Amino acid sequence: MKPVGFVGLGRMGAPMARRLLDWPGGLIVHDVRPEALEPFREAGARTADSPREVAATAEVISLMVRDDAQVEEVLSGPAGILETATSGTVVAIHSTIAAATATRLAETYRPRGIDIVDAPVSGGASGAAKGDLAVMVGAGEKAFERCRDVFAHWAGHTMHAGPPGAGTRAKLARNLLHFVSFAAAAEAQRLAEAAGLDLVELGKVVRHSDAVTGGPGAIMVRGTTARITPDEGWYPIFSHVRDLGHKDLALAIELGAELDVDTPLARLALDRLAAGLGVAPEGAA
Repeated sequence: MKPVGFVGLGRMGAPMARRLLDWPGGLIVHDVRPEALEPFREAGARTADSPREVAATAEVISLMVRDDAQVEEVLSGPAGILETATSGTVVAIHSTIAAATATRLAETYRPRGIDIVDAPVSGGASGAAKGDLAVMVGAGEKAFERCRDVFAHWAGHTMHAGPPGAGTRAKLARNLLHFVSFAAAAEAQRLAEAAGLDLVELGKVVRHSDAVTGGPGAIMVRGTTARITPDEGWYPIFSHVRDLGHKDLALAIELGAELDVDTPLARLALDRLAAGLGVAPEGAA
């Protein structure tokens, strides 16, 4: 079995790569910082002076670098992966880059028999340390099968999102929810603070209840965003969520007005909740 390669041993890359130290064919790693390589050398991995050296040995190579520019540099810059990568090599990009970049790179190098796979991850450094990341993969079927077992060493959930570019699109949709939720959490904290509540203790309540209910992802169970008709099984469930949401959002907005706390996200949610759930009255926006 061939070794696997890993380029980029930062906050996310290092714990992901550590999970590959027991790969049967061995592990070869590269980072521009010598101090990042030393723990891997001590643990028995091979270390490389350049991405080119990684690709001379490994046929499945993971990249966890900062952005599109660094991805391009590692792939095609001086001493880049593509100087030595042979037909059949799979290069998996775990950085969050533009979907168009992933698609373009895949199309550019496909004629050489090199599969560029976009495989961004979700779960943060704690998920990486536990080997419990979620990975969203944009790849053809053969390339996906080539890297599935490698990813399983550090991922607890793997989604084959579609062809190259689809993994990045899935990550962007996931992160839209992530950061909009952060903005909503900040609004909720302002309301709670004005009401004299302990924000740290309230945060514990939120994390506890979200772990039980699934948080915002709990409603992501349908294969479409189309309107739900009253004869569908989901209708009573989602209409119940709508009714509870309308009541509680209205009460929160009322409390905000009493405490002189602006709640624009709550007002927007009240306006759009029913349609977002698919249970707005027929003819409503």
